[in-house]
Amino acid sequence: MDNKKCIVVFLTEDAAQTYNGKPLMLQDALFCPILNWCMRAWLQKGVRRFFVVCSSEDLEDAAACFPPEAVAVAGTEEDYRRDIGEFAHGCWIEEIHEAMLPVGSMMLTFHTVQEMVRLQQAVKERIAMYHQSTGVKVLDIANTYIDPRVSIAAGTVLLPGTILRGSTVIGANCEIGPNAMITDSEIGDGCVVNASQVNESVLGRDVHVGPFAHIRPHCQVGDGCKVGAYVEIKNAVFGPGTKMSHLTYVGDADVGGGVNFGCGTITSNYDGFRKARTVIGDGAFIGCNTNLVPPVTVGEGAYIAAGTTVTRDVEADALAISRVRQENRPGWARTRREMHKKK
Repeated sequence: MDNKKCIVVFLTEDAAQTYNGKPLMLQDALFCPILNWCMRAWLQKGVRRFFVVCSSEDLEDAAACFPPEAVAVAGTEEDYRRDIGEFAHGCWIEEIHEAMLPVGSMMLTFHTVQEMVRLQQAVKERIAMYHQSTGVKVLDIANTYIDPRVSIAAGTVLLPGTILRGSTVIGANCEIGPNAMITDSEIGDGCVVNASQVNESVLGRDVHVGPFAHIRPHCQVGDGCKVGAYVEIKNAVFGPGTKMSHLTYVGDADVGGGVNFGCGTITSNYDGFRKARTVIGDGAFIGCNTNLVPPVTVGEGAYIAAGTTVTRDVEADALAISRVRQENRPGWARTRREMHKKK
């Protein structure tokens, strides 16, 4: 263990080799900053203290790479000369002046973005093979991309086109893909995410998502829910067993369990100036083509008739209906065609 070492990483040394204005060590490899890759590798070897020397413009990006368990600080060269003695706490100081990426047990240096891309391919395959060794089925390594920070439980299947990013946690016996992207999310056991995106959200057990669904940040989806085809949700909580099978948008909402959303339902959560929340109780039935205009509450067991625009609270077990009564005018269509001299 190397707990008596303080590693100092100089991001200023590769200033001539930048990409989009960032030093090489702040570039992403498989969606994870390379500096973070290195720090986590050093942490595994027992190093706990890190000082990152960079320009003032890169201080924030460098600090974002620090793992939670690291004792780390980012500063300019002036800060380094002034503070390193006190920060190192008597540890032996090792200075790193080249960009590097951990590949297996080795730290390999690189000097261009092109070299970095070649190293990324090697670590991409190693990550997939590691998950396979723990009981995850990766059907097509060449078309699967897994961030090194991702955790996947045994029994899960990753289909081609799967992209897992950030601090994502995938439970056991899930099926992810084809063509799914999950970012900084927690996916419970037994979930299916088919050709969809999940961002900064939590799915319970046995949730079925997709195809072509979009789960935007800050959603909590309860056990056994369905987020179906062309459904979008954001900043919303759903109780267990709630189903949105297709063509629905639910944003800024607190939804109970066992709620059924009909096709074409939307929450009109934004009035151009502020966002308001919709509250729906357990067991409510939301008919097709319903507009929910918040702030509004639909009580438990309430029934919203198809085509209704809800602008007032609906009490529990009530029927809400607001639509123009249908009127049929015999012969109107024929008369109109004759006016325009069409058959």
